[in-house]
Amino acid sequence: MSVVIGVDGGTEGLRAGVYNRAGRCLGAASQNYDTHFSAGARAEQNPEEWWSALGIAVRKAMTAAGVSPKAVDAIALDTTSCTVVALDRDGRPVRPAILWMDVRAGAEAAAVLATGDEALRVNGAGQGPVSAEWMIPKALWISRHEPDVFAQAATICEYQDFMTLRLTGRRVGSLTNVSLRWHYSSERKGGWPYGLLKALDLEILADKWPSDILPPGDVIGPLTTAAAAHLGLSERTQVIQGGVDAVIGMIGLGVAAPGQLALITGSSHLQFGVVADGAISKPGLWGAYPDLPIPGRYMLEGGQTSTGSIVNWLRRLGGSSFDLATLNEEAAALRPGCDGLLVLDHFQGNRTPYTDPHSRGAFVGLTLAHGMPHLFRAAIEGICMGTRSILDRMAEAGFDGREIVIGGGAAKSDLWLQIHADTAGLPVVVPDAADAPLVGAAILAFTGIGVFASISEGIAAMVRPGRRIEPRPAERALYDDIYLRYVELYPALRLFRSTASA
Repeated sequence: MSVVIGVDGGTEGLRAGVYNRAGRCLGAASQNYDTHFSAGARAEQNPEEWWSALGIAVRKAMTAAGVSPKAVDAIALDTTSCTVVALDRDGRPVRPAILWMDVRAGAEAAAVLATGDEALRVNGAGQGPVSAEWMIPKALWISRHEPDVFAQAATICEYQDFMTLRLTGRRVGSLTNVSLRWHYSSERKGGWPYGLLKALDLEILADKWPSDILPPGDVIGPLTTAAAAHLGLSERTQVIQGGVDAVIGMIGLGVAAPGQLALITGSSHLQFGVVADGAISKPGLWGAYPDLPIPGRYMLEGGQTSTGSIVNWLRRLGGSSFDLATLNEEAAALRPGCDGLLVLDHFQGNRTPYTDPHSRGAFVGLTLAHGMPHLFRAAIEGICMGTRSILDRMAEAGFDGREIVIGGGAAKSDLWLQIHADTAGLPVVVPDAADAPLVGAAILAFTGIGVFASISEGIAAMVRPGRRIEPRPAERALYDDIYLRYVELYPALRLFRSTASA
C-alpha cells in the first residue's frame, strides 16, 4: 500500500497524518511546543523544538496507522508564515525564530512602505500599510537591532525552509511563502524585489535567502540518512515542496477555482479569494498574488492576527474551570450581542483591513452580570465581525464570494460556524475532512510522486463535500445592527490611544 505523510506545523504545535490516495487518514498524531511572549507584542519559538516535534509526531502517526516505513513514498509540510529563522553556515539557529504574529518591526514596516517601490503593489494596491509580520520588515529589524546576528546569519528564511533543509540538505524556498510574505513575484523578471532591497540598503539580504524557489508539489529530494533516522522512515521517502499553512489548507478544502472563498481558522483567521485576474486589488487587502494557490490563478488575501489565540487566552485566564464543551453550550443559549458586550479582536494588532500593529483588543460594555459564557461568545462574535469587515472589503474590490469554505479549529464548533454564517450572511461549507492543511499537504505529496497529474486532480480525488450551514435571517438582522457598533470601535480606540500617548 502506497501512503504519504502530511505535516502541519502550526502556532501551538505540529501535527502529522498518514494518508492513502483516497483521502483517508490512516493515523495521526501531534506534538506541542512553546511560544515565548514578551513586551512589544513579541513572540518567539525555538526551531529545534519544531524538529523534535516532527520526529515525535511522525513516529506516533506511523504507529497509529500501522504501516511500515517502506510504505511511505513521500512527505510534504505546511507551516506558519511568516515565521523568520536566522541560521549559521551549518544550518543551526543563531537566535530564536521570530513568530509570524510578532509585530516588533512596526518602524521597519513603515520604512518599507516609504520606499514606494513597485513591489508594494500587493500591499493595498501600493497604498499600504506594510505589515510588521512580513519578511523584509523582520529582516530589517534584525539588521538594525541585532547586527551581529544578521552578520552571522548565512541563511534567513522561514519555518518551512528550515524544515526542508533539515530533511533534505537542500536550501530551497517555497513559492507560497516568498509570494505571500517576501514581496517576490513570479511575474517579475528574476522574481525578487531587488529595487525594494536597494532602497532599504539591504541588498545583502538577497544573498541570505534560499536561491532555489519551488512551487508546491515539486520534488525537493529524498530524506537524508539523519532525517530518515529521526523520523523513523526510509531514505527512499521523497520530500515534496509544501508551503504556507493557509495556502496548503486551501488546497485541502478544495478551493482553487475563481470565485471560491476559503476561511482558514486556527490561532489566526485567513480569508482567501481565488480570482482569474491579477488586477483585482484594494486598499486594506493584500494581493492579488500570481500562481496561487495553484499555477494560473491569483489570490486575494485578508487576515486577522488574533482569533483562536483569543480563546486560548480566555482558557489561560479560566484555568481548570474553563471547559470548552460546557462554554459552547452555555454561550449558544445567549442572544446575539451578549447583553451589550462587544469585543474588538485586535489582541495582537490588526492585519487587515487596517494593518495596524499597534491596535489592541478590547471588551466594551462589561457589567457585573457578565460571566465567562458572555466573554466567550462575545469573543467569537468579535472575531466573526472582523471576518465580515474583510469580506466587505473584498466585495468592494469586485470579488463576489457566494459561500465560505471553512477549515481549521473553528470548523469543530457548531456555535462558531453558525455565527460566521449569521454575521457574514453567507452559507458556510465544511468539507468532510476538516483538517484541511494536512489533506492539502497529502495532496501535494501524492502529486509530487506522480500519483496525480495535477493538484486539481488531487483535489477531485481526495476532497469530499461535508456540511452546509445557512445564515438565519433573524439573527443576521440583529448582527447587522451590532456590526455598525463594531466598526466604530477601531477608530474610537485609535483616537483614545493617540490621546493617551500625547
